[in-house]
Amino acid sequence: MKKGFYTIMSAQFFSSLADNALFVAAVELLRTSGAAEWQRAALVPMFALFYVVLAPFVGAFADAVPKGKVMFISNTIKVLGCLSMLVGVHPLIAYAIVGLGAAAYSPAKYGILTELLPPSQLVKANGWIEGLTIASIILGAVFGGQLIGAKASAVLLAIDVPFIDTGIDTPPEAAIAFMVVLYFIAALFNLRIPRTEAPLQPIAHSATDLVREFAACNSRLWQDKLGQISLGMTTLFWGVSGNMRYIVFAWAAAALGYGTTQASALAGVVAIGTAVGAVVASVAVRLDKATSVIPLGIGMGLLMLVLNFIDNLYLAIPFLILLGGIGGYLVVPMNALLQHRGHNLMGAGRSIAVQNFNEQACILGLGALYTMLTRFGTSAFGSITIFGLLVAGIMWVVGRWHAHNKREHTEELERLLAIARSDKH
Repeated sequence: MKKGFYTIMSAQFFSSLADNALFVAAVELLRTSGAAEWQRAALVPMFALFYVVLAPFVGAFADAVPKGKVMFISNTIKVLGCLSMLVGVHPLIAYAIVGLGAAAYSPAKYGILTELLPPSQLVKANGWIEGLTIASIILGAVFGGQLIGAKASAVLLAIDVPFIDTGIDTPPEAAIAFMVVLYFIAALFNLRIPRTEAPLQPIAHSATDLVREFAACNSRLWQDKLGQISLGMTTLFWGVSGNMRYIVFAWAAAALGYGTTQASALAGVVAIGTAVGAVVASVAVRLDKATSVIPLGIGMGLLMLVLNFIDNLYLAIPFLILLGGIGGYLVVPMNALLQHRGHNLMGAGRSIAVQNFNEQACILGLGALYTMLTRFGTSAFGSITIFGLLVAGIMWVVGRWHAHNKREHTEELERLLAIARSDKH
């Protein structure tokens, strides 16, 4: 791997670490302020909101500006979101601002991989990036849980700024303030990301042009015989995984009687399995064989149903690791294939923006569904059942879709797979 790849990894780690620790702190902030359960569930779709709304613009921005600079600006927006949460802005609104920063960050983070590395290294690079991201999810969930715990919060609240009343008086507020430090560290790495030789692509002159261009890119990727399969798989995977972040909290409370701090550790356990699966896939699955993992999606959905029958911690831990491992092994090859096709069809930043739009629209839609179910009294067990059946059913449809493509578009599919096998630059 090129030297700049490790700088990107470091920036991604600290930014993602803060994102995930902030989620735990925001859940606790809403809980301690007496907010309804549905508001805590709504954190997930609120984070996804700007991914969807700004999708036509962030991809073009990432392709028009050096990607290290884009990542730096995005981290600054995340800091503003943290600070707004501390000065009394409603946590759902403030968390949406952090989501705005994340929406701008993602096309640059993934897009720079296709500019820096040859296609032959994309699966491996995605394995490391996803593995590191999952590691940051693990540590972020656990770290956020510990920061709101009695010991760590007492230390943070004891820190005093002379002559300034910060207004930080509660454990979740102290944890949120600490996130600013993590985002600052990520920003320092952002400034060290090298400028690639890929030419910058100018932004269209009007918002209408950008929307029209984005719609054309989205259509182009959905019409591509490999792009549509990988996009369908990753869209559903991240749509469900994004919402499972909170559902695990609700399940841990219902099945095990856990509070936020304990439940955050279980969310990290899922991510451990995902990290292992991601790294194994990066070594074992070639780019041209990425579609071989499709049947795992059906199994993953059905396995989710088993969670309803687990009420013992010693059964829950290995099961959650297994569930996460299958997900990691599934998503890394699909992500790499999608990036490869997107880069060839429209450019790195725009293709990642299309991917984010579809995935975050799924998170937003499923999050709205889960929030509504919670609002009307559906239990965590009922939500898990709905999500599991949804995953298994749609993954089966995607498998049949790919089988149809192999029958009806054999020559085109073989040509695209040959490009994936032979393209080294």
